[in-house]
Amino acid sequence: MPEHAPTLQLIGVAVLAVAAVAWTGVLVRLLRRASPQATARRPAAPLPALPRQTRVGPPQESVELTPAEQDAFAGLVRRLANG
Repeated sequence: MPEHAPTLQLIGVAVLAVAAVAWTGVLVRLLRRASPQATARRPAAPLPALPRQTRVGPPQESVELTPAEQDAFAGLVRRLANG
């Protein structure tokens, strides 16, 4: 034990080291749980406390764009992306 360091300071360093190790362990567990491989292994089950959601409203619609409309949309996106 270094003579120039007070006991409380040494205890504080030890507590911070233990907290850092615990935080790293929790972070690793959370990252493993959120990884795509983990979600691929177990099927996603709906939450039992929430009721099933029913689709309300009109069905989704889609419209085919003409080549001119596609070019205009691409130009708009480029213009907005450049600021």
